[in-house]
Amino acid sequence: MLRRTTGAALVVALILIVGATVASAAPASSGKKLTVVERATTDAVVDLGAAGDTIGDMLGFGNDVYNAANTTKVGRDEGVCFRTNPGLAWECTFTTILASGSITVQGPIYDDLHDSQLSITGGTGAYANSRGQMTLHARDELGSEFDFVFHIIG
Repeated sequence: MLRRTTGAALVVALILIVGATVASAAPASSGKKLTVVERATTDAVVDLGAAGDTIGDMLGFGNDVYNAANTTKVGRDEGVCFRTNPGLAWECTFTTILASGSITVQGPIYDDLHDSQLSITGGTGAYANSRGQMTLHARDELGSEFDFVFHIIG
């Protein structure tokens, strides 16, 4: 048997649904922050398709990463980027591998080296079930060193 819902009950139900949706979409304020420094020494561009900087070119790398003070090696990274906007940006997927586990990210890296926000797409070990974002910050104008600032939830 169907029951008629009063207007007030319907409004309350909608408020609860909208409130739950907004709360789940809000950025989380808890979590942990981890900073490492990448020294970009192995970056290699593979020119695919037409000669020069074109969509589909590939950038591969596997670099050492250091503590936040950039004094002690704490791991390495490995990844690949594809040219999506010549002269503007690469779309990258890479993993930072540390003693306690790894963190994988995906997102854009810009040619002018302004800060990028990449999504944390997963992890292993101490970082299993992680999500959040990583800020990639160029430490110099050459793009030879980058801060990876992980804002980890989970």
